[in-house]
Amino acid sequence: QVQLVESGGGLVQAGGSLRLSCAASGHTFGNYTMGWFRQAPGKERDFVVAVSWTGHSIYYADSVKGRFTVSRDNAKNTVYLQMNSLKPEDTAVYYCAAGYTRLTSTSSGNYDYWGQGTQVTVSS
Repeated sequence: QVQLVESGGGLVQAGGSLRLSCAASGHTFGNYTMGWFRQAPGKERDFVVAVSWTGHSIYYADSVKGRFTVSRDNAKNTVYLQMNSLKPEDTAVYYCAAGYTRLTSTSSGNYDYWGQGTQVTVSS
């Protein structure tokens, strides 16, 4: 079992930055692929990025490539999402997730554990 808690969301102007954190509990955190997803009002939950259990392999959605950076610290059981050059279309609830899955498996159904989400709002 893995419990996930996101933090770091907030309101930011377009072009600004935010850093999200996802703290995990559970002794097997280091074995999981970790993903970030986001869900805007009235839309489906979309894949953002996934990072392998080593942290060395990463797969980004095209919409965030070059602007977002994911990292993980297995010693601290934490995954980070640095978001730069934010756009109004990045506004959503951001969720972290854990699962035994390939990086390129972008469906939310491939992840077993989810956090409660953190709101990110980007104003124009």
